[in-house]
Amino acid sequence: MSVEVRVPTLGESVTEATVATWFKKPGDAVAVDEMLCELETDKVTVEVPSPAAGTLGEIVAAEGETVGVDALLATLTAGAASAAPAASKAASPAAPAKSTGGDVVNVMVPTLGESVTEATVSTWFKKVGDTVAQDEMLCELETDKVSVEVPAPAAGVLSEILAPEGTTVDASATLAVIGGSVAASAPAEQAAPTAAAAPSAATGHTGEDAPSAKKLMAEKGLSPDQVQGTGRDGRIMKEDVMKAATAPAAAAAVAAPVATAAAPRAPVPADDAAREERVKMTRLRQTIARRLKDSQNTAAMLTTYNEVDMTEVMALRNEYKDLFEKKHGVKLGFMSFFTKACCHALREVPEVNAEIDGTDVVYKNFVHMGIAAGTPSGLVVPVIRDADRLSFAEIEKAIAEKGRRARDGKLSMAEMQGGTFTISNGGVYGSLMSSPILNPPQSGILGMHKIQDRPMAINGQVVIRPMMYLALSYDHRIVDGKGAVTFLVRVKEALEDPRRLLMDL
Repeated sequence: MSVEVRVPTLGESVTEATVATWFKKPGDAVAVDEMLCELETDKVTVEVPSPAAGTLGEIVAAEGETVGVDALLATLTAGAASAAPAASKAASPAAPAKSTGGDVVNVMVPTLGESVTEATVSTWFKKVGDTVAQDEMLCELETDKVSVEVPAPAAGVLSEILAPEGTTVDASATLAVIGGSVAASAPAEQAAPTAAAAPSAATGHTGEDAPSAKKLMAEKGLSPDQVQGTGRDGRIMKEDVMKAATAPAAAAAVAAPVATAAAPRAPVPADDAAREERVKMTRLRQTIARRLKDSQNTAAMLTTYNEVDMTEVMALRNEYKDLFEKKHGVKLGFMSFFTKACCHALREVPEVNAEIDGTDVVYKNFVHMGIAAGTPSGLVVPVIRDADRLSFAEIEKAIAEKGRRARDGKLSMAEMQGGTFTISNGGVYGSLMSSPILNPPQSGILGMHKIQDRPMAINGQVVIRPMMYLALSYDHRIVDGKGAVTFLVRVKEALEDPRRLLMDL
């Protein structure tokens, strides 16, 4: 049976892509969901998985061709028999899954999310020889953004672990084998180090660069060693070249490992070294460090401050919180007021909700609000889409649900992408004042802080009021000081008199 391989959905407003790299050639056996090729758009790199197991037939769109959404890329002949070679190829060559006389099931890396091509095995919950039930959690993978749990695809005995803890695996790798007897799994311990070495070696620049990237490098006079590739196996993509050409300092910072970004560590006395503990940074923490430094290198970041009297918001919340929770099933917090106030202010100062794309300013006629949340593994920013259209109750439900998923490590990549503005509440940890760092490519982030009783001069008298400092960090390349100050003043006015939100004033 012939199966068509077509261009997947590329994203909002993206209508075409360039075929960057084919990983397979006609006649190759492929497994279901094995990566066939990589497409390159103006914004992202998209991998195209095989819709079925079989043999790759004709490649209709060669490397370098521009194709539209749903265009035919290739055809393949589906068939269970032809899938077997691909399945064994997808497994680590150093530690193939072996037959043990019973049914053998490979444990594969699950779908990691759009543009995510690799993960690190952080924890194995089972060891070789353990009996596992179907859907029981075997291990946990860690990507740049989220943690992914891997359930057992079938009941049986865990006979081999092909990717031990700390191994970096790609999206089509085999993690383990279920099936067979405990005795047959003994060689797994010897095979594991070899399997660990294979993915590590694949993290270098071993693939062919995208054709469009080669052309652009020639035009810009850049060599491949001056560009940090973000494609599969370190391939250099078009956006990598553009980034290196427009912001060489930022590209160099991204290319350099996080550990070497600082000055070399001074020698430590032996007695002090013996009492130190060295822990490898998680992938999430490395990504946070890299993106924050990238933000400082790229944006002309500036912070402006104001303070807000929280008396009216606190009174309104205390008056209606019980009724609100009884009707909507969720507690009324302060975040919904701040979200509403920011959406209100962003309408008046749209540049704070915009982003820079080359020499263009892209204004967003919607608000996808990022709400920064601290988790045991690091800071993540889930996005509440179209927050400007939601009610107080809908905002509170979304914040509660995404906050819970963030703490459990259950957020998907899609839930943390596409934000246009961010709110960060350091006040929950006791912060009195701070300067938040932008979340690129956004142009603004609001920092909330601790509510503290302070003496204030009101109508000629000194009274005690619950006050909060607000901080707006913004990209001065696109937002002028007047716009930033106006934004904070509008947020302040809306919070000090919440009726303005109802009247749209």
